[in-house]
Amino acid sequence: MRHFAMVAAGATLWGCWSLFLRPAGLSWAQNALLALIAMSLPVPFLLRGAPWRDKRATAALLVVGLADAANISLFFAAMKRGPVSVAVLTHYLAPLLLALAAPWVLGERRSFRALVAAPVTLLGLVLLIGRPDGTGGAGMTAALGAGSALFYAAIVLGTKAATRAYSPVAVASLHAPVSAGVLLLIAGVDALPPALDGATLQVLAGGAVCGLLGTCLFNAGLRHVPTAAAGALTYLEPLTASLVGWAVFAEALSPVGVAGGLLVLAAGVWVASERRGAASGVPLPSAAP
Repeated sequence: MRHFAMVAAGATLWGCWSLFLRPAGLSWAQNALLALIAMSLPVPFLLRGAPWRDKRATAALLVVGLADAANISLFFAAMKRGPVSVAVLTHYLAPLLLALAAPWVLGERRSFRALVAAPVTLLGLVLLIGRPDGTGGAGMTAALGAGSALFYAAIVLGTKAATRAYSPVAVASLHAPVSAGVLLLIAGVDALPPALDGATLQVLAGGAVCGLLGTCLFNAGLRHVPTAAAGALTYLEPLTASLVGWAVFAEALSPVGVAGGLLVLAAGVWVASERRGAASGVPLPSAAP
């Protein structure tokens, strides 16, 4: 259960982004670039010991970097366009995609509970976030959110492959410069922060805590957790984000929303407690130091 707890802790930290981003007031591109810069801080200490000769793991690391840039761009574009509920719900199609793709891509044994929990947790998320407001542009928002879900699923699958040779810290950090470079190509100068002020430092701190630490915990647990189960546990991110919004930013949380949150938690615990044989996944060698 320790590794499941690490995956859950990482997803929970991801849900705390608003504590750092909302008070800062920067654009989505500036927030994303600063977060990626913070995640890149350990890179100088990781370059020498990185197992670059493992072509498969290195290619997977490159895929993570490219996919993360696309994931950030599409998801935040969907959030900006709105409705937010449509953006979030379509983005969290990713765990269902992971439950379906992991046996084919990684050769993992199918998890019956993960397959059942994927639509159940999506239902819980619908109850938690609420119904879309019916405003225009929902179709494009759904397309952007679903696109981000595809790339998010690619991130998890790529991370699973990369951690066969790279340490969790290396995967979390070494992909970030690639993502930052692609983000600059997408957003241009709009991604550059206006000044090195308190808002910039606050987002950098968020990148270190929610980005770097959260991703390291998630990656470390992911090496020992079936991908489908990890996908189900990522629903803790929007659950945490909703609770933070209610507790810190006075956002409304109805009884139906509370019931949805409890449903998400129950489904995650149910998946994590599934008994698995020793052959539930492909054996992973120790990561490089």
